Amino acid sequence: MPVTTLLPFTATPNRKSASPTSFRLTEKFILLLVFSAFITLCFGAIFFLPDSSKLLSGVFFHSSAVETNTRTGPDSSDSGSAVNDERVLAKIRKDHEKALLEAKDTLQKRPDEIKQDIIDEKAKVAKENLVPGGKDVNNLPFIEFHRPPGTTGREPLDPETRTRRARVKEMMKHAWGSYRRYAWGSNELRPISKQGHSSNLFGSINGATIVDALDSLYIMEMFDEFDEATNWVEKNLDFNVNAEVSVFEVNIRFVGGLLSAYYLSGKEVFRRKAVELGEKLLPAFKTPTGIPWALLNLKSGIGRNWPWASGGSSILAEYGTLHLEFMHLSKLSGNPEFAQKVMNIRKVLNRLDKPQGLYPNYLNPNSGQWGQHHVSVGGLGDSFYEYLLKAWLMSDKTDEEGKKMYYDALQAIETNLMRKSSSGLTYIAEWKGGLLEHKMGHLTCFAGGMIALGADGAPSDKTGHQMEQAAEIARTCHESYARTGLKLGPEAFRFDGGVEAIATRQNEKYFILRPEVIETYMYMWRFTHDPKYREWGWEAVQALEQHCKVEGGYSGVRDVYASTPNHDDVQQSFYLAETLKYLYLLFSDDDHLPFEHWVFNTEAHPLPVIRKDKTDRPNEVE
Repeated sequence: MPVTTLLPFTATPNRKSASPTSFRLTEKFILLLVFSAFITLCFGAIFFLPDSSKLLSGVFFHSSAVETNTRTGPDSSDSGSAVNDERVLAKIRKDHEKALLEAKDTLQKRPDEIKQDIIDEKAKVAKENLVPGGKDVNNLPFIEFHRPPGTTGREPLDPETRTRRARVKEMMKHAWGSYRRYAWGSNELRPISKQGHSSNLFGSINGATIVDALDSLYIMEMFDEFDEATNWVEKNLDFNVNAEVSVFEVNIRFVGGLLSAYYLSGKEVFRRKAVELGEKLLPAFKTPTGIPWALLNLKSGIGRNWPWASGGSSILAEYGTLHLEFMHLSKLSGNPEFAQKVMNIRKVLNRLDKPQGLYPNYLNPNSGQWGQHHVSVGGLGDSFYEYLLKAWLMSDKTDEEGKKMYYDALQAIETNLMRKSSSGLTYIAEWKGGLLEHKMGHLTCFAGGMIALGADGAPSDKTGHQMEQAAEIARTCHESYARTGLKLGPEAFRFDGGVEAIATRQNEKYFILRPEVIETYMYMWRFTHDPKYREWGWEAVQALEQHCKVEGGYSGVRDVYASTPNHDDVQQSFYLAETLKYLYLLFSDDDHLPFEHWVFNTEAHPLPVIRKDKTDRPNEVE
């Protein structure tokens, strides 16, 4: 376990701040009266108690006169002692007069001005304690923390919406409480067998559910649980492991979760841990092209790719889903290397020819050439496109390269992959060497929300069209839920052989508490306020409660077309990070994590927009 080290003070506003009020005249008079009585008492002690000047100066001021008198001992002359006493008395009178003036000045200020003075003074002290170069003992720059707007929200005014949001919070309490009771410190929970569960994605790093759920706890105002989780991170989250991890999964869950927790709470432990882990992931980029490996041993720094991935290729959705987190790591660490690594990925991609304008899922990190020409907006490809758009939004719309790459890719997807079924359902097929497979994955259902999020930035003649596309994809994904026995969506569904939006293969019928459909409902609600999206979200809540909730938490199911659920006995960490968070926000007001201030990473961890520098404070976010 790493030794906890000191970081610079970060001025952090209270989570629950009272509304500012000003002092009334009577209150000012009482405070001044009390202070005057205290001054009178002190002067009385000075003039009437024996040796009081020595006593007070020794206790309160540690003056040089007292120190001199102590060093010289009893043999010193009485005249020298008298001179010293007069000097001390004069200093005390001067200090008291200064304190009285400062108190009077303070009483004339508004409470918010007093609060800002305190923050400024603490910031000054923190800067004075930094080592040369403005960095702390962990080599991190001092950052004056400013919490972006909307970290917690108001209660919805509509009674039904308020009740539904409260129900989602109860779901979070059950999921978290079960994990805490049966699997605390493990990566995930087995809710049927009531024990911990870990996959090989995280190597021997522990606590995936804790880190993944931090921001959900904060957003839902479960502050006691958040503080307990913070304490675990401080004392137990250890990245010094000799184990191989998925760079992608560790980045989106651990780095993303820690960054989000920092920006919500201002607690320095999260910044320190995020940067520490980010530095351990940097060796993954040591390839001839700079395209990172999929797997990395955190101790040795040796990387490799999945053996099944097209001749040792890196995967588009993995190496393309680092940008948001690494840009923030550069901001918080002062180290430009994080940003340089992810910007280099774009350079490699921009040098390559794209078949039909599409990005194949596989790229060889040694040769810099595409692997198999397999294109998907679902698994293996999905979040690459998401991060192009969100990189532009997170940059305060200054990342023009990311913007162009996104809208060009979306046009190629519309032309080559988007299709309509015979009954009019819009879906996004998969492309394999020029041939379409008329299948759409649950993972692809995030695209409705992505397209809605980007519609406003599209050319004006395409904004309305893209909103229609987003709504059609949302409807298709809702149909994939509505056409099952459990009213939960399958892992993938097809549009061939006379079926539409239905899984036809047994290995595609499972549901593992995925968030993508609910994610799209949340975005569509925010942009349209069409009540059907909240109704569809509520249908999902009822299905989750009826078929996935068990005594020990929430479990995925193996067949959504069965009449009764057959549970898989895993409560995924992303159920707390994504599914429940998106449901909670679906039933919250729009000013709770507003889109103009926050961008969600692909694990639903909110990261603030990095504003253009207008104040010459390069490390300040928001």
